[in-house]
Amino acid sequence: MKFSVNQQDLQQALNYCQGVIEKRSTLPILSNILLDAQKSKLTITATDLDLIFIHQIENVEIIEEGKTTSSSSIMYDIIRKFSSGKKINLTLIDTNKLHLESEKSNFNLNCISHSEFPLTDENFNQNEFSIKSKQLLKILNKCKFSISNDETRHYLSGIYFHQTEVEDKNYLTAVATDSHRMSISKIRLDKKIDFEPIILPRKTIFQLCSLLDNYDGDVKISNIKSKIKFELNNSILISKLIDGKFPNYIQVIPKNNQKKLEIDLKLFLNSVDRVASVSLDKKDGVKFNITKSALDLSVNNTNSGDGKETLSVNFDSDLEISFNSRYLIDVASQLDGEKIELFFNDSGSPALIKDPSDFDSIYVVMPMKG
Repeated sequence: MKFSVNQQDLQQALNYCQGVIEKRSTLPILSNILLDAQKSKLTITATDLDLIFIHQIENVEIIEEGKTTSSSSIMYDIIRKFSSGKKINLTLIDTNKLHLESEKSNFNLNCISHSEFPLTDENFNQNEFSIKSKQLLKILNKCKFSISNDETRHYLSGIYFHQTEVEDKNYLTAVATDSHRMSISKIRLDKKIDFEPIILPRKTIFQLCSLLDNYDGDVKISNIKSKIKFELNNSILISKLIDGKFPNYIQVIPKNNQKKLEIDLKLFLNSVDRVASVSLDKKDGVKFNITKSALDLSVNNTNSGDGKETLSVNFDSDLEISFNSRYLIDVASQLDGEKIELFFNDSGSPALIKDPSDFDSIYVVMPMKG
């Protein structure tokens, strides 16, 4: 195997691989990436057995076709330190040595035979649909911060995707919750799709977001029982799904929150952030004391002190309620418009948060006791 490749192309591909490969893998082969050079294309594959990432670099100058595997992290560390955009020559000297050369640098990396690399070939083509990359990225970003970290409830450690229908319109709806807060966001589909509800794991979501950040175009999605496949321009991501039942989230959405507080988004976000600074562990609630014309935000921490800020608002009753500041900041940071709308019932009930500029996303945040 002998080929030349552009430094930037290889660095970008290896950067994506870093997100897939487990840092401490028990099987040495899983720390490696598979390099397959043929027909003027270099195909790079990385896997942790649950997630497979395949990336193609086109127009590669191939002198001799072949395959091998080598350490992803070492190769990435070397490649990113080469001059940007330079040509890198790679040659497989024998079965277990890969020679890398660029400008005045020469490296020999250890290899493991490509035959040991775990590859699965599955037919995904039953139910395929396409979605715009920016739309998919939007609903992932609006939900991912609400994913649970609780290992015991594995069915909450991902985003629940399913098809919904509202007034004869079809949507792909995403939901995430850690039982203290919930995000729901949806995108309109051109037509009804053949798509069973799934729970997409956290790691897959973050990997997908980094791919979508640098891509503008269609994403082809297809799933079979326990796996899903995302196809971008020259990348493919195949992921196992979380096996479990997502809770009935509809019944958690507050139905009778009539008290509406509309406020400038930046003002609100900055105020909550400032007031919360007085608490080191961020576990202290931000207390809302709302009257008809003012919102008093305060945090009181026995060890570090207290903070208070007042915002002018219009509100039609009086209410005292406390929230985890982090949850409010997470939600507010994802809103796109100028305003944020908070709907309350009473001091013990969850708040419903909406973005007046995005009717397709809503958030629910539980109040704190005390």
